[in-house]
Amino acid sequence: MSRIEGHLIDAFLEMMSAERGAAANTIAAYRRDLVDYASTLARKGVALTKASRQEVVGFLEGLKAEGLSASSSARKLSAIRQFHKFLCADGIRPDDPTRIVASPKAQRALPKVLSVGEIARLLTTAEAEANDESAPGALRLYVLLELLYATGMRVSELVSLKRAAVMRDASFLTIRGKGNKERIVPVTDRARDAIRAWLATLEPGIFLFPAKGEDGYLSRQVFARDLKDLAGRAGIASARVTPHVLRHAFASHLLAGGADLRVVQTLLGHADISTTQIYTHVLDEKLRSLVETHHPLADD
Repeated sequence: MSRIEGHLIDAFLEMMSAERGAAANTIAAYRRDLVDYASTLARKGVALTKASRQEVVGFLEGLKAEGLSASSSARKLSAIRQFHKFLCADGIRPDDPTRIVASPKAQRALPKVLSVGEIARLLTTAEAEANDESAPGALRLYVLLELLYATGMRVSELVSLKRAAVMRDASFLTIRGKGNKERIVPVTDRARDAIRAWLATLEPGIFLFPAKGEDGYLSRQVFARDLKDLAGRAGIASARVTPHVLRHAFASHLLAGGADLRVVQTLLGHADISTTQIYTHVLDEKLRSLVETHHPLADD
């Protein structure tokens, strides 16, 4: 990869950060994908600004031959598409070689979830430990768990919450999600009471879950570790419990309870309804149950 191509990638990433509010993790992933793409082309003597559709397809075929999953290949293609659109928009090249390149397809796995009973065991265990003043960090973990299951927010959104996000006597939260977009979500009475108790213990500061690290707030890794430890104490296999699994549980349990898919989309912060539709298996089961229960010929 030439120095000029490196500058082009840097310029694209600066645009993604400044104009589209892409997160640091997204920028880092895009950089890895584009450097990999540019290096592969360079080995064939092809410049980024001269890549054709055939080179893009060849790059994807090489990823498949290496055993990379369809979802990972699709993510790389997404970065490449946006980069080439950037080149076109800035007049660096007149055409977009990715315009008619099909995205690798993979069957979407159903999200792993915990049952309502298992969530209740987690919460009960966490609450009991939070009431035990001798257990350090127990109240924080309980509040994190209540908020995660009450709102379904992403773990990165949860740990970085600012105290100013707590609205209307802790009945609502303002969540800043992907693309720096904000959404307001209600919280349950249990979560509201937990927030109030937690706020009463905090020294003045910016973040709801402050920590001494560089970011100033609790890391995702620490929360995930504490959550797995809690699962073990609640009698649930720790391998089954992650913050993302609780986000899935929130969405699945809401839909099973009769919530509208569009409402769940808004609460999760999904820009596209197609992302939320991974949970339609829950609706399928609910509709089948309704038909079997209420259809006049269901018993025949």
